[in-house]
Amino acid sequence: MTTNKIERRIKIKYRVRKNVFGTAERPRLSVFRSNKQIYAQVINDVEGKTIAAAASIALEAMPKKEQAAKVGEMIAEKAIAAGVSQVVFDRNGYLYHGRVKELADGARKGGLKF
Repeated sequence: MTTNKIERRIKIKYRVRKNVFGTAERPRLSVFRSNKQIYAQVINDVEGKTIAAAASIALEAMPKKEQAAKVGEMIAEKAIAAGVSQVVFDRNGYLYHGRVKELADGARKGGLKF
């Protein structure tokens, strides 16, 4: 039984998502990582609404890890402005290291509690 990298990540994503659920008091901080960019959203799964979002599209003049840390700080700032201080972290099937870890650390530095 052979699976490629994308199918493997999707399986891991579903395994993580069955335990991670965002509520109004503690929404889900979801991360998407492409080869060039990194995106983050704070989502209330009960209502199906995105509370805050941030992306690294405007930050292309710096290394990717620094971009991820900046996106973490931006999402924390936007979430706190929207009245959210605690979140559940959804790594979306990615390993918790590198850019995903930098984004999480940036969000913590910005004031979000995981």
